[in-house]
Amino acid sequence: MTIDSIYAVRAWHSFVQETVHELGPAPEQPLVKAAVAVVFRNPFAGRWVEDLSPLTDASEGLGRELGERAVALLGGRPVESYGKGGLVGVNGEQEHIVACVTTVFGNALRAAVGGGEAWISSATKVAGTGTSIDVPLAYKDEVYVRSHYDAITITLPDAPRPDEIVVIAAVATGGRVNARVGGMTVADVTGA
Repeated sequence: MTIDSIYAVRAWHSFVQETVHELGPAPEQPLVKAAVAVVFRNPFAGRWVEDLSPLTDASEGLGRELGERAVALLGGRPVESYGKGGLVGVNGEQEHIVACVTTVFGNALRAAVGGGEAWISSATKVAGTGTSIDVPLAYKDEVYVRSHYDAITITLPDAPRPDEIVVIAAVATGGRVNARVGGMTVADVTGA
């Protein structure tokens, strides 16, 4: 694990959700969504700091590690969708978490999940311990593939503490089970 020392990690959390059947026909393969969250001390908690680049500059290792761990949770299945998100404790500000999940983080996450052409959907917020967040998912090679608009809900009962940041990477093996509202499809993208 090559996480920069600015991230004083307290905990890792892993989540897997496997949907075997919904209403209507069963999918050919279950939809598997996975997410990994890392909890670390916020070095800027409780104080104004103009330059947040130390969080951004160090985020490559964070994106790589979260991506590799999330992919491992899929058990060898390929990644079709991805997303990112995070929470910052109440002694921080939303910009602290956003600084951790910018392009530096995103490029490393893309590489770890096997590539991706689309921007990575994200959600961030200031939150108390135990707050849920819906991490958005979208098709990794074209954000306009409607069947893959989805989310995975993450709740950490012990985080974020007031002086912590939680960063989350999420992946999925496909779009929504029985998606049928039209729009661009994966076949449209891969055939282009």
